[in-house]
Amino acid sequence: MRKGEKIIFGAMFASVVVLAVVKVNKHSQDEGEDPGIPFYSTATPVVEKSAAKTMHLFNCKKCHSIWGVRDFTQSVPAPSLDGMGMFRSEEWLYEYFTSENPQEILPSRLKAEYRMPSLSSATEQERRDLASYVASLKVEDWYFEETKKARYEKLTGKEYESDEAKN
Repeated sequence: MRKGEKIIFGAMFASVVVLAVVKVNKHSQDEGEDPGIPFYSTATPVVEKSAAKTMHLFNCKKCHSIWGVRDFTQSVPAPSLDGMGMFRSEEWLYEYFTSENPQEILPSRLKAEYRMPSLSSATEQERRDLASYVASLKVEDWYFEETKKARYEKLTGKEYESDEAKN
């Protein structure tokens, strides 16, 4: 190795060490405690497995994300399924999945090719398991509040006031 190569290699090594020390130091200075992963499901393993098969069969992940994981190739602005059980009941979801035209239940402004397709061709059990699973997808309360706040502020341009602060 030549002298110039040794200097470059040494400088690169020193930079990596400095960056690692800075990152460790910054992490140790974080005052807030990590609240953990906000997503969870209350579904049984049997329902979860059946729903996963149905989701794969109908290619649901082409448009929807779950557990905060989104495929970088997704270009459809479909909602994340995380926390959907906090917004929709299992009965509502079953009716939605059973409908020949889901847009009659929940209208969409998306182009026709990106709208929610009917899942009426799935078996009744597949639709029931899928509705049960999606209804079981919850998020922790702290995350739900942060999400509501961000959505409100994005849509209105106004500062969000929590329900507790209003009282």
